[in-house]
Amino acid sequence: MDQRSYVAKVLKTFNMNQSKAVLTPMAQHFKFSHQHSPQTKEEATYMKKVPYANAVGSIMYLMICPRPNLAYAMSLVSRYMGKSRKVHWEALKWIFRYRKGMCKAELLYAKHESSMDDVVGFVDSNYVGCLDTKRLLIGYMFKFCCNTVSWKGNLQHVVSLSINEAEFIALAEAIKEAVWMKGMAMSVHTKVKDAKVYYDSQSGIHLAKNQTYHERTKHIDVKLHFVREVIANGEVVVAKIHTEDNPMGTLIKALPRPKFKHCVQIMKVERA
Repeated sequence: MDQRSYVAKVLKTFNMNQSKAVLTPMAQHFKFSHQHSPQTKEEATYMKKVPYANAVGSIMYLMICPRPNLAYAMSLVSRYMGKSRKVHWEALKWIFRYRKGMCKAELLYAKHESSMDDVVGFVDSNYVGCLDTKRLLIGYMFKFCCNTVSWKGNLQHVVSLSINEAEFIALAEAIKEAVWMKGMAMSVHTKVKDAKVYYDSQSGIHLAKNQTYHERTKHIDVKLHFVREVIANGEVVVAKIHTEDNPMGTLIKALPRPKFKHCVQIMKVERA
């Protein structure tokens, strides 16, 4: 899936076609909160002239269609649509600069005979995904026939009380997506051999499979029953994966260049 003509048009619209390219969609030094809302009249006046919402919408289209690697960056900058400041605009321009460097990238789809009937997912979580609300940020991605077909990276509506709870909630969301994808494939008469979800959290996997009562997880009891029932019935297999091989870090946080490059390669977003 190629959007290079659209990317070139957007870069020209926002005068970013001559900017210097960067290799990651979000730099690690960007740390945002609502405390960064406009604090001076000069800055507020400056931001009124900035087409912040239009720029976010233009890049959001790319993220929803062929660019899963933009999910975290867009989740971050879109939280400040109403109270954007110069630092948020600088982060948005950073995303433009990344798109300039990856203008010729494509989301590749290919036929793989050896695994035509597999649904494979990856999931990860960020315990405190938002500095203001402390809400959980989760990210998951699913492949069908070795091709990336579904992804999500967003804040949840709940505040997790522990890292274990955050990990389990992320796993529950991924399992719901796996069940849906498996059902969708069957509805179009495609037999799915297996649906597997990979997670780098051993504690989250243990909690999903262990029937022992945990006092600290009683408030998520419904999710526990759902996840354990799905696993017990063999509908979805949950397996451990090493953190270095889990590409979902790019959907929940800013990554250093080597790790981000590795994640993008797993997603099959490559230069043409």
